[in-house]
Amino acid sequence: MTRSSALLMDFYSLTMAQGYWKRGMNKHSVFEMYFRNQPFGGGFSIFAGLGTLLEGLQTLNFSDTDIDYIKSLGSFEDAFLEYLKGFKFSGSVWAMEEGSVVFPNEPLIRVEGGLIECQLIEGMLLNTINFQSLIATKTARVVLAASKGSAAGTVVEFGLRRAQGPDGALSASRAAYIGGAAGTSNALAGKEFGIPLMGTMAHSWIMAFSDEEQAFRNYAELYPDSSTFLIDTYDTLKSGIVNAIKVGKELKTAGKNFGVRLDSGDIHYLSIEVRKRLDEAGLDKAFITVSNDLDESIIKTLSDVGVPIDVWGVGTKMITGGTEAAFSGIYKLAASEDENGKLLSKMKFSDNPEKTTNPGIKQVWRIRDREGMYVADVLGLEGPGESDRFENGKTYLFWHPSADYRRFSCNLDSGIEALLMEQLREGKPLGKQPSLKEIRDRTIRNLESLDQSYKRFLNPHIYKVSITERLRDLKLELIKSHVGEL
Repeated sequence: MTRSSALLMDFYSLTMAQGYWKRGMNKHSVFEMYFRNQPFGGGFSIFAGLGTLLEGLQTLNFSDTDIDYIKSLGSFEDAFLEYLKGFKFSGSVWAMEEGSVVFPNEPLIRVEGGLIECQLIEGMLLNTINFQSLIATKTARVVLAASKGSAAGTVVEFGLRRAQGPDGALSASRAAYIGGAAGTSNALAGKEFGIPLMGTMAHSWIMAFSDEEQAFRNYAELYPDSSTFLIDTYDTLKSGIVNAIKVGKELKTAGKNFGVRLDSGDIHYLSIEVRKRLDEAGLDKAFITVSNDLDESIIKTLSDVGVPIDVWGVGTKMITGGTEAAFSGIYKLAASEDENGKLLSKMKFSDNPEKTTNPGIKQVWRIRDREGMYVADVLGLEGPGESDRFENGKTYLFWHPSADYRRFSCNLDSGIEALLMEQLREGKPLGKQPSLKEIRDRTIRNLESLDQSYKRFLNPHIYKVSITERLRDLKLELIKSHVGEL
C-alpha cells in the first residue's frame, strides 16, 4: 500500500525545506516520533503502520505533476525544484517492532539523515503511524473485551462502509488485523494484505426472495460450507430463527455446520433465546454472530454476563476510532550537527511542561520480571561516547522523565532488551519485513506480557516510563543553560 505522491505533507515542510536548502543547512539530523497520551483513557497502545511507512519511504518521489504544482505556487526557486526532482529518501530509520505495546513519551521511531529529507517525511510519517496505531489500539481493546468472561468470542472487522474514505478503510483494516481482529469484510484488504475475508449477507438478500426460508435455502445451496443466516429482517424469534433451524437441520444432515446473525434488537435477550432454540433443535454446534454499533464497553458488558455469542462483528466504532478522534503522535528534532560537524543534542522547551522534549539520540529499553512480564520502559542515550550501558544482575537508578526528584531502582536480574531496531539504512531495507500475521501474533504476545492492571478499562494502572541518570543529567544541563540565557 504505497502513497502516490510525495506531496502528502504539510505545506510548511516544503517552505522549510527550501529554506534549509537555500542556507546550505542540509546537515545530519535526528528526529524522533512519540506520542503524548494514551487514547481511550487506556493503559496501553499498539504500534502500527510501520510496514506501510517503510514501503512508502522506499518509493517516495516527486512526480512531474507534483513539481509543476509546486512551481505554480510561485514561492519556490527553479533550482530547488530541480533538487526535488531527484529527491529520494536516503536516511536511516530505527523503530520498535510493529505490533509492540507502547507507552507515552518514548520514541517509537527514530529517523536519521539530512535535515531536508527528515523534514519532508514528517507529514507522511505521522499520518501513517497515528491513524493505524489508533485503530490497532481500539481493536485490541475490543478483542480484550470479547475474550474475557464466560462468553469469549472472535472479533471480525465490518467497518468498510463507515471508514474515512477508501484509504482510511484500507489502512484501518490492516491496523484492525494487527490489533487482533480475526478477519475483515473489506475485500480489497483481503487482496492487499492477505487478511481472512469474513461476512454473511445483507437484508437485501432476504428481501430479494419471496420468503425468508427460500432466501436461506438458496444461500445454503450456494455456500454450504460457510452459511450464516441473517435472522432479523422480519421477526427474529417468530420467523428468522424458525426458518434458519429448518435449513440448518438440512445442512447438519449433509454434515455441514452453519451460523445465525443478529443485527438489531436486544442482543442480550435475543442471543439467549436463539441459543436455546438452536440447542433444543439439536443444533448445538451452530454459532451466533452479532453486530449493530458495538464497541468494547457494550461487548464487555455482554461478555461479563455470559451471553452465548461466538462472533462479534464490529464496524463504525472500531474502524473510525469511536470516541477518540486521533492518536497524539508528534515528530521532534532530537539532535543535529553544528557548523563543525559535531552532533549536538536538541531539546524543545515549552510553557506546558508536558510538551518539553527529552534531548539527544535515544534508545528505549524494556525491563521484564522473572515471569517475563513487563515492568518498565527506560529511555537512555545512544551514540559514541554517551551510550547508556546495562548489565544483567546489576541494580540501576532510573528517573521520572520530568527530571525531578522521583526515581526508582531496579535490579536487572531478568534482563533488559533494546526496542528500537534499525529498519532502513541509507534508504534501503535491512532484511525481510514480517508478515501481517506475524505482526498480529506479536501484538497478542505483547498483551499477554502486560499485567491485567494496565489493560483494565476503568482507571488502568499507569505503566512506568523512566529515563536514565545520564539522560537526566543532559536534560538538566540544557535546562540550566537555557534558563541562564533568559
